[in-house]
Amino acid sequence: MAKLELLAPAGDMEKLETAYYFGADACYFAGKKWGLRAFSENFDNDELKHYIEYAHKLGRKAYITVNIQAHNSDFDGLADYIKYLEQIGADAIIVSDAGILTLARQVAPNLTVHISTQASASNKYAAKFWADAGAKRIILARELSLTEIREIRDFLPDEIELEAFVHGAMCISYSGRCLLSNYLTGRDSNRGACVQACRWEYFITEKSRKDTGEEYQIQQDERSTYILNSKDLCMINYLDKMADAGVTSFKIEGRMKSAYYVANVVNAYRRALDILEQNPADFHPDEARIAELEKCSHRRFTTGFCLGENDREYLESSMPVSTYDFIASVIGDTDNNGFATVEQRNRFKVGDTLEILSPTDTFNKTFEVTEIYDEQGNMITDANLVQQHLRIKCPYTLHKRDILRKAK
Repeated sequence: MAKLELLAPAGDMEKLETAYYFGADACYFAGKKWGLRAFSENFDNDELKHYIEYAHKLGRKAYITVNIQAHNSDFDGLADYIKYLEQIGADAIIVSDAGILTLARQVAPNLTVHISTQASASNKYAAKFWADAGAKRIILARELSLTEIREIRDFLPDEIELEAFVHGAMCISYSGRCLLSNYLTGRDSNRGACVQACRWEYFITEKSRKDTGEEYQIQQDERSTYILNSKDLCMINYLDKMADAGVTSFKIEGRMKSAYYVANVVNAYRRALDILEQNPADFHPDEARIAELEKCSHRRFTTGFCLGENDREYLESSMPVSTYDFIASVIGDTDNNGFATVEQRNRFKVGDTLEILSPTDTFNKTFEVTEIYDEQGNMITDANLVQQHLRIKCPYTLHKRDILRKAK
């Protein structure tokens, strides 16, 4: 089996460090311009250099998104930026625009280029076109079945890699190429400023009654409006089938999601991929993996188009759910007295049972909170101040970037 890559989102520095800590082989993130998540914190040029070096010291990779659908004005300064990314050692840039690809090949010929899912490479001829144009990896359209992916794999030279999304939010539009945000708010979704208007609630008004103010909510049941809203993709139990189809990079969506989301999802997929790579015959669907992923914010899961039968319940409520709350982030390792330093994220008290999210063997261990101390050394029983630094007693060894959570 070819080496498989787990690729994680990083909208800011905390999420990037979290993703690598929990086992991502690579992260994709953006500079302050030219990426499709303009509302993420993202990274300035100095930060890009620092975190590319950070990734390389860990033996990991860093891919920089330059994946807007560019207009003429977007090319101002772009050549210098691409040359800078080559200079600081970015492992690849992710592009969706043919003009940006052409520019990159001209000004930074040694910089690897990956083709974004926004390019909607949904057939073998399109994939071959991008490969012939100089791309080393194709991030496939999300509307493909595994059979179609295998056909694309067989049509391409062996050195061309295939990447596919395995988890996270999906647009109801084709491969995320949506104009709803543009028309309703003037914010261009294909240039990084999407407001996710598909998640809003919508109403219809009958023409002859439009002056009466009578409105009817568009809904499928009592929960919410579904007409434009997709379920979340989840392929964790089918990674073997994706690998058999020729996918070697497994991509998680979520640069706008929380650090807890990144930790939870990366950890789950890292453990699943380790089983697949080490003992392929032992990889079978496991509902425990799904239960683990349900512990962070999500919409109901779907396998989308991958298995050849588009999920008939593809549309979903706009309200995400989770079975656990993010309670605290560990910011200081357990000391010799059994205390770890944490940053509070949600309220907890003495007597609560917390669960550990960690890439170590303390994963999913639980313990009862017996002692909490504030920064002044005062014993408290109720941790109710957000982002307060606290010391708590734990019978297990906790490490910086581990996470504590609590069942709802």
